[in-house]
Amino acid sequence: MTSGSADVRRAVIDNAVIGIVRTTDADDAIVKARQIWDAGVGVVEVALTTPGGLRAIETLAAEAGDGRIMGAGTVLDAATARAAVLAGARLLVTPTLAPEVIEVGLRYDVTTAIGCATPTEMLQAKSLGADLIKVFPASRWSPGSLKDVLAALPQLDCVPTGGVTPETAADWIEAGAVAVGLGSALTKGPDPAASVAKLLAAIKALRNP
Repeated sequence: MTSGSADVRRAVIDNAVIGIVRTTDADDAIVKARQIWDAGVGVVEVALTTPGGLRAIETLAAEAGDGRIMGAGTVLDAATARAAVLAGARLLVTPTLAPEVIEVGLRYDVTTAIGCATPTEMLQAKSLGADLIKVFPASRWSPGSLKDVLAALPQLDCVPTGGVTPETAADWIEAGAVAVGLGSALTKGPDPAASVAKLLAAIKALRNP
């Protein structure tokens, strides 16, 4: 079972997609997370803005393994980060630069994806020990601007999130992102598994031309 920070970081990069679940109740979050897993995306985060989000994470973490990884999203502080880890989260995702969440991740050997809006924040998060840089909101960026930043700061492992769609995901990967974060776009439509398969195939084709 994948558990250590380095292993989870590698799984995020190999998967190239983090599925994001943000709903109005824990039971719906559990259903949607399972749908994303079943569609072929192995890394899923449940946003802690979801009522009962920690309960959902605990339930899903018990089902993880065999390439399935459970994460917690919208982690804002050390107390919430620790609660998520104790519930079974192996990935902590923040919307903002949160040094205390990085510290919890380092203490418990849990991967962190830290939200940053500027190159200065990105480099600071990396210097503090963040495993991944969540470029958020990606809607304020473009693949071209991310490519320019990575030309100067190639040590950053960036995960654009917020405004990324299945249609644009491959553009971000081509620009140098190691993964992308997507939410409801992964489960909407009549055949989510088929659309996810198409998305993952496009990313794989970029990585293995």
